Amino acid sequence: MKFLLSKLALIVATTALSLGSVMAQEAAIRKNLTERLPNLPKIDEVSKTPMNGLFEIRMGNEVMYSDAAGNFLIQGALIDVRQKRNLTEERMDKLSAIPFDQLPLKTAFTQVRGDGKRKLAVFADPNCGFCKRFEKDLQKLDDVTIYHFLYPILGEDSKTKSKNIWCAKDKAKVWNDWMINGTTPPTANCDASAVDSIVAFGQKNRITGTPLLLFADGSRVPGAVPMAQVEKILADIK
Repeated sequence: MKFLLSKLALIVATTALSLGSVMAQEAAIRKNLTERLPNLPKIDEVSKTPMNGLFEIRMGNEVMYSDAAGNFLIQGALIDVRQKRNLTEERMDKLSAIPFDQLPLKTAFTQVRGDGKRKLAVFADPNCGFCKRFEKDLQKLDDVTIYHFLYPILGEDSKTKSKNIWCAKDKAKVWNDWMINGTTPPTANCDASAVDSIVAFGQKNRITGTPLLLFADGSRVPGAVPMAQVEKILADIK
């Protein structure tokens, strides 16, 4: 019994020492980087990485890396070559996830297919070629509610088309007529501030390209991905 208690005490002491060392390293990193790089954004989190001696520095949704003393700052991707994993990309995906219930759904128009039980949000620019290709493939998707967010980032004509679509009596029809059949959205007037608010929301959440897909589990997938991939993600969401 005495041996077990001694061993337990040793483990507790070793753990405490290790935690104290990590906390000291984190403090040193914060202090040195802040003093040496006064223009560096506020450091929100310092955490160890799988690479010995390398720490992740998180500033908002941005990630960089430092040594334990804060003497070096590294910008780039951390890749686990044994497991063939881009650890930086995986981390950024988690940081950029948007909970579905935090989407401004009032600024979207919807299309319901089948029972509509599955949910998918799509940010798209009406002049984006990849968005048009994806929209045609999207017609094959069933049993889903699609939330369309007009995200005009390709110029003034995109903004004009987006506002005309938003002000249309049947937004989904005018959207499909343009994206699939090439029929220009007719001029329409209304309060189209929703389109501007979508752009502001996207910029805040680092949506830099279209199409962008957001799923009910908060995950995001950029680009006109194959429908098989979309189906798989929807099927995997419980």
